Amino acid sequence: MVGYLVTGGVGFIGSNFVRHVLNTCDASVTVLDKLTYAGDRRTLDGLDPGRCSLVVGDIADAALVDELVPRHDVVVHFAAESHNDNSLREPWPFVHTNLVGTYTLLEAVRRHDVRFHHISTDEVYGDLELDDPGKFTAATPYNPSSPYSSTKAGSDLLVRAWVRSFGVRATISNCSNNYGPYQHVEKFIPRQITNVIDGVRPRLYGAGANVRDWIHAEDHSSAVLRIIETGRIGATYLIGADGEKDNKSVVELILTLMDRPADAYDHVTDRAGHDLRYAIDASALRDELGWRPAHPDFESGLADTIAWYRDHEDWWRPQKAATEAKYAATGQ
Repeated sequence: MVGYLVTGGVGFIGSNFVRHVLNTCDASVTVLDKLTYAGDRRTLDGLDPGRCSLVVGDIADAALVDELVPRHDVVVHFAAESHNDNSLREPWPFVHTNLVGTYTLLEAVRRHDVRFHHISTDEVYGDLELDDPGKFTAATPYNPSSPYSSTKAGSDLLVRAWVRSFGVRATISNCSNNYGPYQHVEKFIPRQITNVIDGVRPRLYGAGANVRDWIHAEDHSSAVLRIIETGRIGATYLIGADGEKDNKSVVELILTLMDRPADAYDHVTDRAGHDLRYAIDASALRDELGWRPAHPDFESGLADTIAWYRDHEDWWRPQKAATEAKYAATGQ
């Protein structure tokens, strides 16, 4: 049985990975999570307590990390401050978690020679023009545009340096935008879905022309597991499912799938430094490791996600009022 230490494992993509591993592998999982506002221990409900345990703590706590790491075969590092709007209001938590936390983990896996996989984002590459036919690859120069993406870029570079300088057995993945169950309602897709459920018109930044490359969280999980099992040490793999959609189209599809008029939304002032377009070239992952997404159809995956939020109001309702109050304070 393989022992995984998963940081940030009660968060959105981390909890989906924990469930995927336990459902598909002979494995046990220890989740290390700080339980910030974005974490919810209920994301682990129903999992076998004999195979999955939760440790509440900070990845920047060197003593705690050094105690946990040598008990496991693999560390999978999802933990991150990840909301762009929050990073513009208060950058320090992003520096603490994304940089200091990653450094702390790297030093521990270095000391104990434990396999490490680092989860990152396509936002480290900046953005592409809307009419640019190109896509991000592992060779694309970094050009982050927010405190969030710049601290994630810095964490990626730390991992690369620890591989080269100290021989740490690590891989990196940079993924496009995830959607699916257990995502906090502050994020784009669940915010629109839960607003429609509440009879509130969705709100769209600017003209809604900004493009994101969407991937279901389950596909992200399967790709990460494939990289851990068969990826080349020191390599960076981009994870994507050819899901490019502009934000306007996503909002209109949500409304259509929820039996509302497709134009029943409002435009608000665009976010500062809002990246134009992300697009992932995942050919290395597909050609080298043979990975394929199980949810290539965005519309059907989105319909399933809407159904999940309708069926799990008890999970997201406690988050909703505070989230909307925060957005209202900034007119968004």
